[in-house]
Amino acid sequence: MGWVEAAIILFGGLMAVMGLGLPVAIAFLGLNIAGALMFLGGEQGLSQLARNAVQSVTSFSLTPIPFFILMGEVLFHSGVALRAIDAFSRLIRKVPGRLAVITIVAGTVFSAISGSTIATTALLGSLMLPTMLDRGYDKRLAMGPIMGIGGVDMLIPPSALAVLLGSLAGISISGLLIGGIVPGLILSVMFVGYIVLRAWFDPALAPETGDEPAEQGAARWVPFLVHVLPLLLIFGVVVGAMTAGWATPTEAAALGAAGTIAAAWLYRSLTVANLMKALTGTVAISGTILFIIVGATTFAQVLSFSGATNGIVGLVAGQGLSATVVILGMMLILLFLGCFVDQVSMMLITLPFFMPLVVQLGVDPVWFGVLFLICMQLGLLTPPFGLLLFTMKGAAPAHIGMNDIYRAAMPYVWFGLLIMTLVFLWPPLATWLPRLLGS
Repeated sequence: MGWVEAAIILFGGLMAVMGLGLPVAIAFLGLNIAGALMFLGGEQGLSQLARNAVQSVTSFSLTPIPFFILMGEVLFHSGVALRAIDAFSRLIRKVPGRLAVITIVAGTVFSAISGSTIATTALLGSLMLPTMLDRGYDKRLAMGPIMGIGGVDMLIPPSALAVLLGSLAGISISGLLIGGIVPGLILSVMFVGYIVLRAWFDPALAPETGDEPAEQGAARWVPFLVHVLPLLLIFGVVVGAMTAGWATPTEAAALGAAGTIAAAWLYRSLTVANLMKALTGTVAISGTILFIIVGATTFAQVLSFSGATNGIVGLVAGQGLSATVVILGMMLILLFLGCFVDQVSMMLITLPFFMPLVVQLGVDPVWFGVLFLICMQLGLLTPPFGLLLFTMKGAAPAHIGMNDIYRAAMPYVWFGLLIMTLVFLWPPLATWLPRLLGS
């Protein structure tokens, strides 16, 4: 059997099983078993598949994932996030679109302490959306910032999906985590500028309520110093420990998780009940991710043994296309997939033949990884199946339809495309900081 037929069977089978609505992990497991029987030598192939599956989830590089997820779970279940939002509300005053700006600023800080985009969006949606709607905010201006900043969570460390991408693609995890910081912060600044300008030109979109906190002078900064600065210090410890070489990404993630639990305990917000909720949520999410990793790794091996990977790579390389054109084509494929499949599926489908091309073309893997993360971030926001769109639907009042949510997300999709273009045209946006810090 030639590689073309093997590729058609494997990718056609993948589309078929995913089209049945099966969970991603189950779909890949079934396809991998069939592929092992066909391309890995029957029963011996199944034994090899089982050994490879065990090796794929016992990799030390994956251990930051549960720690990063635990950080976010503790932050949200303990109520520490509520204190941080209140601190920002006391600090940010007399700004057009004030509540939406608070959402962006608070969401950026949560991105630096949480490894889950959906958790960030769900929290801000449940807390900030009702408040903005009650104050007379335009529904699209109220929902858009919540979804937009939820996507930024993927770029700013800690990010569980960045760790997963680095592990599956063979990219430096610390370099990838740090490489997303500058593009993520630029996106946040763009969001704030957009909101302020829209509210300034059309005050009816975000009415002034006149009920800003009355604290003056240094008193305004006390909640920030007490409830926000410690969270930023945890972020500094995680990033600083990795970049200084004092700790591996796993050890830095463990420090971050311990720091988050300690902060919740010092705030007297940590109870046995909410700690158990955080641990249970961490186990559930981490288990799902690890199960998917088994499917991803074994699928890549089946593709390789079938000859499909080498065939596809050779076909593309034989066209004589420049690295720029090839990477641009990859980004277009990812943007298309982001409209229809989740972020993990995007990685599983594309990495087996994207990464050999990246290596063969001599492309900077950190730069490519950050572009990949931005494409996945856009996939969270693009209709019809962006995960954050449905997360917002769950938090929004019943009278708000999906069309309203789609329209609310579109400005932030355009900003995401803009930052992707900037990183594509000027790679130092993604590579400068990792190189400066030696990652």
